[in-house]
Amino acid sequence: MNLSKKDWIAAEQSSSQSMSPRMQGTSEYASPDRLREPTKWAWRSRNIVHLSKMCIISFSILLYALLFVTQSPGALASETVVLLEVDGSIGPATHDYIHTGIEHAAAKHAECVILKLNTPGGFDRAMRDIIKDIFASPLPFVTYVAPEGSRAASAGTYILYASHIAAMAPATNVGAATPVNLDVLGSEISKESKQREQSTEQKKVLSDSIAYLKGLAHLRHRNAEWAEKAVKEAASLQSDEALKLSVIDIVAQNIPDLLKQLNGRSVAVQNQVKVLHTENVKVEVWEPDWRTRFLQVITDPSIAYVLLIIGIWGLFFEFLNPGYVLPGVAGTISLLIALYAFQLLPIHYSGLALIVAGILFIASELYIPSYGVLGGGGLIAFIIGSILLFDLKGYATPWGLIIGMSVATLSFLLLVLGLALKARRRKLVSGYEALSGRMAIVQQDFKGLGWVKVDGELWKAQSPLPLKKGQVVEIIKCEGLELIVRP
Repeated sequence: MNLSKKDWIAAEQSSSQSMSPRMQGTSEYASPDRLREPTKWAWRSRNIVHLSKMCIISFSILLYALLFVTQSPGALASETVVLLEVDGSIGPATHDYIHTGIEHAAAKHAECVILKLNTPGGFDRAMRDIIKDIFASPLPFVTYVAPEGSRAASAGTYILYASHIAAMAPATNVGAATPVNLDVLGSEISKESKQREQSTEQKKVLSDSIAYLKGLAHLRHRNAEWAEKAVKEAASLQSDEALKLSVIDIVAQNIPDLLKQLNGRSVAVQNQVKVLHTENVKVEVWEPDWRTRFLQVITDPSIAYVLLIIGIWGLFFEFLNPGYVLPGVAGTISLLIALYAFQLLPIHYSGLALIVAGILFIASELYIPSYGVLGGGGLIAFIIGSILLFDLKGYATPWGLIIGMSVATLSFLLLVLGLALKARRRKLVSGYEALSGRMAIVQQDFKGLGWVKVDGELWKAQSPLPLKKGQVVEIIKCEGLELIVRP
């Protein structure tokens, strides 16, 4: 229903006249427009609600900012130092242990990582991977050669030079960083041969090692001149001498003494200066996990060598007697683990090929009558391959293990030859040839062609002489499916 403007005014006047005098006298209800206006207390309540919302939002922003600041690495730095312990040769398992240790320390926002080191050296590839992890570490990395009597030789020298802070305990030594390959026959090198001109390959390896260690020395502001001597002349230093020549930064009696001397030192980590606060910190020893322990076992040259032999012989026996299952399963697992270990270890593939060829020659003796030629040649190939297998001094297969496995292989070869000769001398017990000389019983009277029984079986038999039923005859030979017999 649409009202005109005149009708609307009349309705408004009628409404105002119908109000009670009390309502008309009250300014609060003086007009309809006044009813639509907000009261003073309504405005105040709205302002209070608005201010409350603003306070809540501001408090939330402030709380978020505080949480963001406290989540920063500097704010979360705990009063903890992670201690890694390496006592032995540097290898793939060592790299895995140090890598996981640095990750754990970074996750805990530790103050620094301390590597307690005692090593005669190790693999070049594992050493370089460890140094890469040190460079990538977000935390200061301290290498501490300890306890007394320990050493950081060969690969350990490179790791010590690469660390942000290098420390040693009294009566420890560092150096002898010359790269050394395995003298496979274990013979002494004569003085005359030592004075001969080095091969091109040896020069390349030596020059590369010198440049690498000198680069680490310049990066950490350490003695680069002595670093060259450590590689070129296999020079070594005792801890006090190393401190005087600026090879290391600290000589500490023990871990507490080391932490005391580290406190307040400034270290450049990933282009940022970090001040160490190691006073009253908690030292957490990082233990190797199951994977590191497993790698440490299988990358032992002796273990890898034994796994290889077990794997090859296991598969051979499975192929020789299909269906036994156990030799095949054990052989496959052992061989795969051995091959995985070999790709982590420095090996001569010619040595590995000789071992495999030697075992195959020995196994072929079972099928090919070579009168010991294949077996003997296989044994020689097996021994030479075992000697040549590993390519690093200190990681060669022990002579005792080589001799033991060779004796076991020779025993197997002799056993096979003995069984073959014994089988050749034994009387045949099956087949047509085994019927010759056997006795048979005549089943009916006959002359020429008839029936006889042999071991419960009926056979056709020929005889030029007449035979009686129940008579015992001798089998001369077998022609086709007929026996030639005689009384």
